[in-house]
Amino acid sequence: MTERVRVAVLAGGPSAEHEVSLQSAQAVLDALPRDLYEPVAVIIDRQGRWPARLGPGQVDVVFPVLHGPFGEDGVVQGHLETLGIPYVGCGVLASAVAMNKVAMRRAFLAEGIPITPHVWFSEHEWRTTTDPWGLVKSLDWPMYVKPACLGSSIGVSRVTTMDELRAGVELALTHDRTVVVEQEVRAREIICGVLGDHDTPRASVPGELIVPGDWLDYEAKYLSRAEIATIPAELPERVAEDVRELSLRAFRAIDGYGLARADLLYEQDTGRLCLLEINTMPGFTARSVYARAWAASGVPYPELLRRLIDLAFARSGS
Repeated sequence: MTERVRVAVLAGGPSAEHEVSLQSAQAVLDALPRDLYEPVAVIIDRQGRWPARLGPGQVDVVFPVLHGPFGEDGVVQGHLETLGIPYVGCGVLASAVAMNKVAMRRAFLAEGIPITPHVWFSEHEWRTTTDPWGLVKSLDWPMYVKPACLGSSIGVSRVTTMDELRAGVELALTHDRTVVVEQEVRAREIICGVLGDHDTPRASVPGELIVPGDWLDYEAKYLSRAEIATIPAELPERVAEDVRELSLRAFRAIDGYGLARADLLYEQDTGRLCLLEINTMPGFTARSVYARAWAASGVPYPELLRRLIDLAFARSGS
């Protein structure tokens, strides 16, 4: 019998996305084929404490199912690099760029990738300005206020007045020292999964998020049992192909590797597509839209996990 690969599944961590990470990691642990892998759960607590040290010889590969700062921003990836342990997903650079909504947009702008109208400013700029409206006056209402480095819709507000803007900025600043404000674009919300190495990544069939109300908040994403996406999305084939192409361009713009999920907006009346963001470790349960998009593309969840682990070994030369 071939010796099984020992896979450390990292979960938890100190970010506000701790609970989401635990859900994703449990799905990975449950779905890893036991004839190929020996999964080991490694739960990092909310203070960032690891239950045990990892090192070569203790595990063969790490699957960091961590969302948000600490786990998705290059910190853990850099730690694993120093340990010399193969790991699933994007490297330090791509993780850091994609986690920071300012750096990510700068990368997209440099590559000519269309994005939504937006501004950003620091806590210092916000506290010292005598004209808060001047920081966002290039945008129209409604706007979305977001912490620069967080996901899962945590700390996000939709605002339509200056009073709401002030409250939204204060909420965002409880999570990060930099705030991004985006102009709302009324459009269909499309997602697309990317899977592969630096040179030959593939894009999945696109999906469409089902948005109750004005936007898809944390409760709708993770606490409600209501359907959150139509996969595949009902799109003309030309538009679906443009979605895949734009998703691959975004993946390459951040130097992605392994996996990512691109979030886009499609204005049906004009045919215009623009990129909202790219996530290097999206929600990872079998119900999550990334996994479902690949299942609809002919890659079921256990096979998706196998391919990601194979990519981890390929990058390390193992």
